[in-house]
Amino acid sequence: MESSDLYPVARLAAAREATAAAGLGALLLTPSPDLRYVTGYEALPLERLTCLVLPAEGEAFLMVPRLELPAAEHSPASRLGIEFVPWDETDDPYAVVGARLGAVGKVGLADRMWAMQSLRFRDAIPGAEQVLAGTVLRGLRMRKSAAEVAALREAGAAIDAVHAQVPGFLRAGRTEREVGRDIAEAIIAAGHSTVDFVIVGSGPNGASPHHELSDRVIQAGEPVVVDIGGQMPSGYCSDSTRVYSVGEPPADFVKYYDVLQRAQEAACAAVRPGASCESIDAAAREVIAAEGYGEHFIHRTGHGIGLETHEEPYIVAGNTEPLAPGFAFSVEPGIYLRGAHGARIEDILVCTEEGGERVNHRPRGLVIV
Repeated sequence: MESSDLYPVARLAAAREATAAAGLGALLLTPSPDLRYVTGYEALPLERLTCLVLPAEGEAFLMVPRLELPAAEHSPASRLGIEFVPWDETDDPYAVVGARLGAVGKVGLADRMWAMQSLRFRDAIPGAEQVLAGTVLRGLRMRKSAAEVAALREAGAAIDAVHAQVPGFLRAGRTEREVGRDIAEAIIAAGHSTVDFVIVGSGPNGASPHHELSDRVIQAGEPVVVDIGGQMPSGYCSDSTRVYSVGEPPADFVKYYDVLQRAQEAACAAVRPGASCESIDAAAREVIAAEGYGEHFIHRTGHGIGLETHEEPYIVAGNTEPLAPGFAFSVEPGIYLRGAHGARIEDILVCTEEGGERVNHRPRGLVIV
């Protein structure tokens, strides 16, 4: 997949138009998913300032430490036709930005900008109100292009290939950490550039949604929640959860796993343009609550995904945002019996003109190994 498809030159103009429409004088994008989204440049987050300055009116420019200039010039940002402004160790790049930008009433800062940088900008651009750039870019970032959807499909296939190997890693007597190490290696071997997270929750640890890994020894007859994801070379992320059991699981677990599977199916079936984010959450929650497990579903049903594993839109009660074609998000209801065991089933879906497309295709039934 060409970087020009994932990071088109036209995106800079779209971001500028969104900046003007929001009443901002400029966006200031330091190394972050925001910067990569607009420019394609995956800059290193350093104490030395790298920053795209995108005025609502006027020419954009990229402040870059001189020692990082070769990397910037070899990135997709070089196709944008903007000025690169290198600065030296004795320069004050914040003052340079302030002087070149001039008086503005409001600026949008990259959501992941460090506090020390935002405070330096506050001093360099006095009187300018600072807001999150995410409020400007959210509308663009939520609606994935055809190239972005293709990148998410690629990420989904890669993480599916890892889940296909998980039964071979699980057996009684191994620790969660040992299994996690094998999974991490498989994530890279499947084509990811980084491992973002590996959750292996055995027995009671499966009731902690963000448990990750421990030295706990997996026992026979225990369910194991495996939630894994990473970032592909494209910059786009994978995230998928499946549940396994080392031998025959407890009867009470089998009962609520069936409920969970029906809930996840109901939520996926509810995905369509115009449906609210909260309605997808409700579709899953209603099935679980009707069977008496409502208090054990303790998190939102999903989160957006793209250049970040967690981004907008969030599939949660209170979010009335209507789904639109190109929205990509997880559907991952869970049931957690504290002190005993838990389960979660997660797929990434893309809203299409007709409904919802899953990018994960591994079986969702309980896998007994």
